[in-house]
Amino acid sequence: LSMAGRRFLITGASRGIGFATAQQMAANGDTPIGLARTQPSDFPGEFFPVDLSDRSSTQDVLDEVVAAGAIDGILNNVGIVRPGNIGEIDIDDWADVQDITVRSAIQTVQAAMPGMIERKWGRIVNISSVVALGAVTGRSSYGSAKASLEHLTRMWALELAQHGITVNDVAPGPVSTELFRENNPPGSPGEARYLSMVPLGKLGTVEDISSAVCFLMSDAAGWITGQTLRVDGGSSIGPASLM
Repeated sequence: LSMAGRRFLITGASRGIGFATAQQMAANGDTPIGLARTQPSDFPGEFFPVDLSDRSSTQDVLDEVVAAGAIDGILNNVGIVRPGNIGEIDIDDWADVQDITVRSAIQTVQAAMPGMIERKWGRIVNISSVVALGAVTGRSSYGSAKASLEHLTRMWALELAQHGITVNDVAPGPVSTELFRENNPPGSPGEARYLSMVPLGKLGTVEDISSAVCFLMSDAAGWITGQTLRVDGGSSIGPASLM
């Protein structure tokens, strides 16, 4: 899907879904603009190293990115996991997860929005999770942050529709990223637990998610807004019960 040489900002772009999306965008002839703490040596576009947990540094870099050229679309992908059941949640950990997931998304949209409004065209895609539905225990902090993104997707879609800006959300199920594999090696009980959630019986790939993101960023998706696309192998439905 050609996106006409546009510039797309990606948070959490150094690996996983963010990096795979950058690769696909570059292959489509667009310019990905990556934001993350560490710059990959093979990033296929522009990259601005930044600690997105620092709101002041984030704002400084966003100002620099906007000054360098128009931002046509945003992928709000960055997030962190601080697991814990309700009796174990550290309030500072909870606040950190909310902040980097939700606050950074608000900052990126506020930075890019004036240019999108001026050009009467823009794309915003948020990355939430099947966990926002309460499908995995011990994820109160992460799941509530991702649920916030699903709400903001609908709210921003209403607020920005008059300006030709679409806002959508991609909600992955269990995806075989570097972070996932660090915690759930092949053949581990953790992997088995996640696979048991997925009716299709396999983990997602980063390309499964990046393909959905790039579609929602494209002109072909111009009449889709305010939606959450669950790219999860059916895990949001739940496992099948065979009679």
